[in-house]
Amino acid sequence: MNAADGLHRPGDSPLHRLRPQVKIVALVAFTCAIAATPREAVWAFGVHALVLAGLFALARIPVTWVVTRSLVESPFLVLALAFPFMVEGPPVHLWFLTVSEPGLWAGWNLLAKATLGVWAALLLAATTPVAGVLAGLSRLRCPEILLQITAFAIRYAHLTVAEVTQMRLARLARCDDPRFLWQAGALARSLGTVFIRSFERGERVWQSMAARGYTGRLPLEVGPAPASALQWTAAMTAPAVAAAVAAWTAVNA
Repeated sequence: MNAADGLHRPGDSPLHRLRPQVKIVALVAFTCAIAATPREAVWAFGVHALVLAGLFALARIPVTWVVTRSLVESPFLVLALAFPFMVEGPPVHLWFLTVSEPGLWAGWNLLAKATLGVWAALLLAATTPVAGVLAGLSRLRCPEILLQITAFAIRYAHLTVAEVTQMRLARLARCDDPRFLWQAGALARSLGTVFIRSFERGERVWQSMAARGYTGRLPLEVGPAPASALQWTAAMTAPAVAAAVAAWTAVNA
């Protein structure tokens, strides 16, 4: 799994030492608390951000690492910026722009919740290797077939990317630039070749596993050991704070 752990940052912080299953449950609970926070409670999102910032500091995750990986939410950012111009409602004048007030709130709601959700997911990815996440999901009784599909997809995704890169370099060496529209056919044939090779590799891997006594369960690098009550309490502290803030804002809205 080492090649697929691009987001994992090895360390010995308290967050790294937590069991994967408690971190997964904490992530889900924290994300639900963020989603339940009313969009008008701007200060509440600030509290959520401070909680995440404290956890990143505790895990010794650099700010630059978080910011660069947060660019994955760029499509949501574009949509959030478009909401003030797309949603109808009472107009609001911002400098030389005229936007709708409901659109501003909708854009802010999407931007704040998407950003905090991405940060929470990055915190889990940075402190837990992929094998650990799969072991935690197994401990939480996730369907075994889904775990196997995910494990194989992660294990062999980098091989597929390497094949696509090699084929692209080979086309460029032969003056074939797939950016041009009339070369779309060659690009489609290349993708078909990659699909066939991936299918054939899957057949060979399955035959090898069956020959070695595969019983339908993948061995995980991190054993699904149970978590102590202390670990559950520590992991659920941040979601509890977020849930309390969301409940207080909902009651006093």
